[in-house]
Amino acid sequence: MGTSAEDIFDLFLSLNEDYRLTAVYNSSGSSALNTYLEPWLLFSIDMFDVCDQSLEYSTTTQTFTVDLSQKNKNMLAEIMVLFWLQKTVQDVLQMNNFIQDRDFKIHSNALNLREKQQLYNNKRSEISQKLVNYKLKDADMWDAWFDQDFSAY
Repeated sequence: MGTSAEDIFDLFLSLNEDYRLTAVYNSSGSSALNTYLEPWLLFSIDMFDVCDQSLEYSTTTQTFTVDLSQKNKNMLAEIMVLFWLQKTVQDVLQMNNFIQDRDFKIHSNALNLREKQQLYNNKRSEISQKLVNYKLKDADMWDAWFDQDFSAY
């Protein structure tokens, strides 16, 4: 039996703290949370095309066909954080103006959005560099390049 998506989701939740995820878990349980998080895992699988293991995934059983290594689980979880941040940046409801009173005040929505975009851009750069580093550790690639075989890469 392959790696369960729940293993990836647990790593993702350890990297990301969000009250919306806690609310889904508290109101509906872990199976609903897993279903809620699955689209971000699917996006991550598509982005992690340099993986050295098969990322064939079944949405019905929420499992991979192989047992993923810890580094591959970690990479998928980190890429999920990137897509979660993308959702947060693109949240139109947070761009609306809110009513302010003396007990409750929200700071500039434009400043908030700019900071979220900066966080997203930083995370995107970090993930991009991690994917490059991941692929560069592939020793077969260097041997093939040394032999002037560039066809596989």
